[in-house]
Amino acid sequence: MKRNLAIAVLTLLFSGSLSLPSWAETVIEKVMRTGVLTAGTRTHTAPFAYINEQEELVGYSIDMLDRIRQEMEAQLGKEITLELVEVTPDTRIPAITNRTVDLVCGVTSFTWDRDVFVDFSLSYAVTGTRLLVQQGNRLESPDSLKGKKVGVLLGTTNEQVIQLIQPDADLVPMRGSAEGLAALQDGKIDAFAWDGVLLEGLRKTASDPDQFKVVPEVPYTREGIACMMPEDNSKFRDLVNYSLAKFMQGYLMERPDDVAVINRWFGSEGVIPINQDLVVEFFQDVIDTHGQVPIAP
Repeated sequence: MKRNLAIAVLTLLFSGSLSLPSWAETVIEKVMRTGVLTAGTRTHTAPFAYINEQEELVGYSIDMLDRIRQEMEAQLGKEITLELVEVTPDTRIPAITNRTVDLVCGVTSFTWDRDVFVDFSLSYAVTGTRLLVQQGNRLESPDSLKGKKVGVLLGTTNEQVIQLIQPDADLVPMRGSAEGLAALQDGKIDAFAWDGVLLEGLRKTASDPDQFKVVPEVPYTREGIACMMPEDNSKFRDLVNYSLAKFMQGYLMERPDDVAVINRWFGSEGVIPINQDLVVEFFQDVIDTHGQVPIAP
C-alpha cells in the first residue's frame, strides 16, 4: 500500500432506526475538502478484509478500496488518504446514511431491501450461501436441514436463504464467524451458514481444517459482492464503478498489477484458490454488460 493509506480501524456503534437525511455536501465535495476518503469494511472476513499475522488490515476488498482512492486522486488532482473504519452487518447501512463513512466495501451483496437506503456499485466478486459442516456430515440438501441446528449471523442474506429453503431448520443466532466455528466444533450446532468463499477462509482458521468441509458444491444462491454508497451521489458512484471496471478489464488484459491482486487472494497459491476461468467469466460478463474502459495495455 502507498504511504498515504492510513488505516484507522474503529468500531461504530449505532442505535435507533434508519433515516434518510438530506446532505448538502456530496461525497466528492467532502473528499475534495478534507483529502480523506472514509470507508467502512470488515476485519474478520478473509480473504476480503481481515487482520493478518502482521496485524495489518488486508484483503481483496481493501485492494479495491485503494484502487478507488487512486482513481479519486487522478480525477481530483489531489492526494487522498484512505481511512478504514470497522463496520458490522448491523452498522454498515447506518454508517452510510449517517455519513460516518463515504462507502462500505466488504462482503456486501445487493438486496432490494438494502437498496431502499443506499446505492450499490458494480459487483467485483460473487459468492453464495453454503454450509460449514463436520466431515462425514450429509447435511447438503434443503431436506437434510429439517430439524437441524443451523448457526446464522442475524440480518444477513444467509439467514434469509436458510429460512427460505428450509423453514423447519432450527436457526441459532451467532454473534460472529468465530463463534459459529466454535459452536460447530463443540457440537452445539449441526452447520454454520455463511458466504461460501468466507467459509473456506474460516475453515482454514480451525485447529484441524480437515475436520470440516464446505457444502453443497453449488451454493444455494449466487450473489454479487459490491460496495454501498450514499444515495444521490451519482458522480461518486460513477467514479467507484469506473475504478472497479478498470481493474476487472486490466485483469482480462493481463496487466501485471491487476493479475497480481487476483493471484494474491484467489490464485493457486492465494488465500482461497478459485478456478481462474470462473474469474475471467465473471469479469467478462461485467465488462460486456457495462462497456469497456479505455486503458492502455
